[in-house]
Amino acid sequence: GKKPLRQRVLDELKHYYSGFHLLWIDTKVAARMVWRLLHGQVLTRRERRRLLRTCADLFRLVPFLVFVIVPFMEFLLPVFLKLFPEMLPSTFETESKKEEKQRKKLNAKLELAKFLRETIAEMAKRNKADTG
Repeated sequence: GKKPLRQRVLDELKHYYSGFHLLWIDTKVAARMVWRLLHGQVLTRRERRRLLRTCADLFRLVPFLVFVIVPFMEFLLPVFLKLFPEMLPSTFETESKKEEKQRKKLNAKLELAKFLRETIAEMAKRNKADTG
């Protein structure tokens, strides 16, 4: 069934709190990584990806904060999220959105693998016809 309005509002507030908290933690870790970079250390591939993701999240936070600060503009947030689905920082994504993204990536990879398999099979047939 559908949750009461009060519970949905509390769930959204908890979601935003945890999103800002995770973004704060990521920002602190990214600041340490930048400090290490400035002092000549090399980042691992994983650290580099995390640093890039955190920087992108901070840039995405600017338009998102407009919705939070301006009164009653949060009602337009779902419209803008439909138009610009990558507008929210990654720490604000729900599990269902993450699973949907993973599903889309997996389907794209499967289609690419299918295409490559068919291409290799076709090349094998041509080579067999040429040599036979």
